[in-house]
Amino acid sequence: MPSLFPEASTPEEYDEVCADERRLRPGVRAIGAELDLGEREMVRFPNGSVPVYAIGEDLVLKIYPPLDRAEHSLEAGVLRSLERRLPIPTPAVHAVGELEGWTYLLMDRLRGQSLVTAWPRLSEVDRSGLATQLGEALAALHALEPPQLEGLCIDWPGFVAEQHRTAAERQRRWGLSEAWREQIPEFLDGVELGDGGARALLHTEVMREHLLVDQSGSRWVFSGLFDFEPAMVGAPEYEFAAVGLFFSCGEARLLRRVLLAYGYRAAALDGALERRLLAYALLHRYSHLPWYLKRLPPPPGTTNLAALAGLWWGVSATGH
Repeated sequence: MPSLFPEASTPEEYDEVCADERRLRPGVRAIGAELDLGEREMVRFPNGSVPVYAIGEDLVLKIYPPLDRAEHSLEAGVLRSLERRLPIPTPAVHAVGELEGWTYLLMDRLRGQSLVTAWPRLSEVDRSGLATQLGEALAALHALEPPQLEGLCIDWPGFVAEQHRTAAERQRRWGLSEAWREQIPEFLDGVELGDGGARALLHTEVMREHLLVDQSGSRWVFSGLFDFEPAMVGAPEYEFAAVGLFFSCGEARLLRRVLLAYGYRAAALDGALERRLLAYALLHRYSHLPWYLKRLPPPPGTTNLAALAGLWWGVSATGH
């Protein structure tokens, strides 16, 4: 009997397979039959590192290749631990399973629209309100007792040390220019992370692409936070590296609102914090500085990492 899913035992094979919906469809249909979804249409979302399908207005099916088995288990476990516990809704899990080494997760489809789509239509007041809501939600997330899941509670000091040691080389592989790359070791050596041993459950990729919004009367509210497959337990400030890059996107006023709503004192929003957040961006598991420089291009003449920290996380530059 022929396989329902194609071979995808290497990252290169998976990238090729993931882009070819025709090759995935037999396995996807078989999972649908296993879940007794009948003839319900499955419409693939256009983005994402793994295939994700909308099933009507109420369900989502996420499929993970054999390479991502650990991420499947972790995301399912984290979502189950978060159900109805955050100010922003997260997907409830309906079913998990496996077919030919590919694993899957059936969960709620959250209401609302992507924050990416809504953002251009939002007023400054709307955006500020969402920044406050996000800070409060992240405070609630970080206050939770993390679930005991394999791969979630890592050796944090060991992780940071290894990311520090390999930071410049990892950016070289992404094609970062030598002018930027040569600064990384000295910059990281000069930043005192000072997390004091604090640990929290982290989403790690809080970005507009992973947030949904909806209107409640005249007010915009968050209606969903999803994609917890890269979740981990670590220093809380690690979370705000991505927030500054992918939610506030260099807008210092918005990031200040997030941080103040989270619980930071205004006096703590200083240059040292900016440098710590850039350090965590460089230490991040998926750090990609060339992409960040394209997404948030600095003004001409910006040539050093300390200046970049002030541009992207410039919370010390404004008191508003």
